[in-house]
Amino acid sequence: MINQPLTINGVTIKPGTRVSIDLPTGRLYTHTPITVPVHVVSGKKAGPRLFISAAIHGDEINGVEIIRRLLKLPALKRVRGTIIAIPNVNVHGLLNHSRYLPDRRDLNRSFPGSEKGSLAARLANTFMKEIVEKSSHGIDLHTGALHRDNLPQIRANLDDEETERLARSFNAPVIISSNLRDGSLRESASEYGIPMLLYEAGEALRFDEVSIRAGVKGIVNVMRELEMLPPSLSKRKKKIEPVVARSSYWVRAPESGILRAMIPLGARVKKNTLLGVVADPFGETEANVKAQYSGIVIGRTNLPLVNEGDALYHIARFEDIEEIEAKVDEFQEEHTPELIPSPKPESPII
Repeated sequence: MINQPLTINGVTIKPGTRVSIDLPTGRLYTHTPITVPVHVVSGKKAGPRLFISAAIHGDEINGVEIIRRLLKLPALKRVRGTIIAIPNVNVHGLLNHSRYLPDRRDLNRSFPGSEKGSLAARLANTFMKEIVEKSSHGIDLHTGALHRDNLPQIRANLDDEETERLARSFNAPVIISSNLRDGSLRESASEYGIPMLLYEAGEALRFDEVSIRAGVKGIVNVMRELEMLPPSLSKRKKKIEPVVARSSYWVRAPESGILRAMIPLGARVKKNTLLGVVADPFGETEANVKAQYSGIVIGRTNLPLVNEGDALYHIARFEDIEEIEAKVDEFQEEHTPELIPSPKPESPII
């Protein structure tokens, strides 16, 4: 069956073509136009329409690189259906290295938006009309916040069978059964019956190679599950079934001070495991930071200077801790790039 043409912002993309489109989203006060770049890969044969978005939070840039690498894959020449790639949704935030828009609003709490609302509402409205409403499935790429690192994980509404199927196919080490948040892109997409995944990995304003490689492979896995790409011919061993977290919780700083973190991302912890110590600059007072329940560390702060109540460790709880620990270890091994021999050190400059 032949694929159908797709029209975005008045530009019609015919089957078997690739087109880049600039989606207008207003102007700066300098009169400079701001546009959201959209790249469409339209296969010759019919199939799903998958949108892949990144940098809804402007400082979360891992997804920008994931989409760049994805679009360079030779396999896309055989794609069925259509890929709609939006690597920089929040262009304002990306330019300013900021999570937010200039009006200090969070774009991912502004959907579905409105034509005459705030800047965030207008951008959300444009994105819904031109991208989401014309898609059948979606993947949104995120990282942890500034100075906070996330273990690669999928967040999805597992009450929906199609969404759960795609979440498991992504093959991240952890799936978080996550409720839909008011004003989020996932919530608005669900109202149109569009199954959607949220991929969290890495830290804001940083490229993380493991997270990027896993993101590209994960999206390809989802496309194969949707039959947009042919099955893999690789004879590698069968992947481990992803493990779903029953719940998660944040361990917060008991007092202000300097944090000495002791447990790395992805580590298994038991109840009352010592995660770190918060002390004053003189070491006169120290407060232990302990796990409240057993689980796996899926997020942690990288900033040692903490205020009372700051989120320090994000821990997911599982029925079988050893199973998920094995999954995390295999995941890290699979996606860690091979070490390149260091060049011969140069002579010091005298």
